[in-house]
Amino acid sequence: MTVTKHLGSLLIVVAPSGAGKTSLVRHLLGARSGVRLSVSYTTRPPRPGERNGIDYSFIDTQDFEQRREAGEFLEWARVHGNYYATSRAWIEAQIEAGEDIVLEIDWQGAAQIRRLFPDAVSVFIAPPSLDVLRERLTARAQDSAEVIEARLQAARGELMHASDCQYVIINQDFGDACQALCAVLDTARCRFANQRLRHGPIFDALGIAAAPPR
Repeated sequence: MTVTKHLGSLLIVVAPSGAGKTSLVRHLLGARSGVRLSVSYTTRPPRPGERNGIDYSFIDTQDFEQRREAGEFLEWARVHGNYYATSRAWIEAQIEAGEDIVLEIDWQGAAQIRRLFPDAVSVFIAPPSLDVLRERLTARAQDSAEVIEARLQAARGELMHASDCQYVIINQDFGDACQALCAVLDTARCRFANQRLRHGPIFDALGIAAAPPR
């Protein structure tokens, strides 16, 4: 399935581990109505405070592989030794219903999603420095020193894919980063194609054509 036009906006949020992606997305969901988070499948164990079916759908590797072979996933990737994937059926249903959707995803999955949804808007969340990223990963107290070093090494490679995204937000001040992410969604919602599909009668009454003049 390739979708080029739909009522809702698909917002892809990409970031290295520890950059603050999840916290920023949670703020966005609370600050803006009419937007839903795509709950990814993962084989990694839940972190403290994470809830099954809310933050992720936690499944074991065998279940993941069976679902993958059955074609249930829109995209999937292996990150830090664990599998992650996006539900095909859920995304298709939300797109058809015109919902705005946020995908928290790694750069590999983002590339796959952009091929299927060329109109998707992508945002890369970057830390102000690798030293700050190390401090945040350490303060999180969820990983060993070896795992933190592995995440930092992976982050160096992930940061090279920031240019794949249309927007980059440097999460130095959390409040500023929250405002910037909300602004990206607001901008996406105001794109001509989205507004034309959402407000067809108004456009018709105003005599606005289906495609902007060139």
